[in-house]
Amino acid sequence: MSEQSGRRSSLSIDQYAEGLTDANRTILARAITLIESSRPDDRQLANALLDHVLPLTGNSLRIGISGVPGVGKSTFIEAFGMQLIEAGHKVAVLAVDPTSTRTGGSILGDKTRMQQLSRHPSAYVRPSPTGGELGGVARTSRETILLCEAAGFDIVLVETVGVGQSEVTVDSMVDFFLVLMLAGAGDELQGIKKGIIEIADLLVVNKADSADPDKLLAARQAVSQYQRALDIIAPRSPHWSATAMSCSALHSEGIEEIQKIIEQFRASAKQSGEMEQRRQTQRRQWLWTQVEERLLTDLRLNEQVQSQLSQCQSAVDTGKMTPSVAADELIAAYLGSENR
Repeated sequence: MSEQSGRRSSLSIDQYAEGLTDANRTILARAITLIESSRPDDRQLANALLDHVLPLTGNSLRIGISGVPGVGKSTFIEAFGMQLIEAGHKVAVLAVDPTSTRTGGSILGDKTRMQQLSRHPSAYVRPSPTGGELGGVARTSRETILLCEAAGFDIVLVETVGVGQSEVTVDSMVDFFLVLMLAGAGDELQGIKKGIIEIADLLVVNKADSADPDKLLAARQAVSQYQRALDIIAPRSPHWSATAMSCSALHSEGIEEIQKIIEQFRASAKQSGEMEQRRQTQRRQWLWTQVEERLLTDLRLNEQVQSQLSQCQSAVDTGKMTPSVAADELIAAYLGSENR
């Protein structure tokens, strides 16, 4: 066991829980590191910690923020986060860094690009690597949200890597999904997947600087295009219709209006019961995701599967066996070993 792992595990569940309820940032950081660990002993402690603090969770507004590369997500999150803090909120930012497929290290450094927000006592910025996970979010983002809520943060912003077909994963863990877009980047309607439009609660065209007439005009035109696209898509909620608007995060223009729109959504979703219903659906999805991940891990490590894996892979590689037949044989070996 490394010295770092030993230091993490030296804390008890009660010490972690007390540190979280006291909003101790060092303890929060260590708790998040704990749940990000893949070590079996760390995972056991992490699960016990999550069970312990579960009654303290669920009281925040969870906001997913995605956008095309170069749209200015970090600038927007800093401006939006500071606006929320001025309104009396405590803001946690889960800024997800893409993971290098070669070294496994993180590529970005969002904390360095949100300097004002990361230094504020009412904010907490946590960059976490995706670890190669699809969806542009970290493997443990859901658990991290719970820890931040237990630490008293009533707004949790989840930044994803970018817009793509797999980015809809963020929708399975947030209450409100905001998508940032750019104007003048070619055909705007081709610049965003239809699937993203269908799940977006708000589309925001960034970099609409009032001091630059050309940028402002381009942003207004883009907003009109996006609004037309939203109008022809059936809303996923009978209580909320997604809308498009513009802002300039760099100059904090339109940020307060975005906050007001999100507060309107929150009030509507709570009154109608839709927020709790959405979270119930998300918890059920999370349950089955965890079941699938654990079954797959157990299957890969199974001795009977390991004994046949090389032969099956070789047969598939040489075209002597189809992948579906090989999969059936490996699953049969796994089930046979489990029934012994």
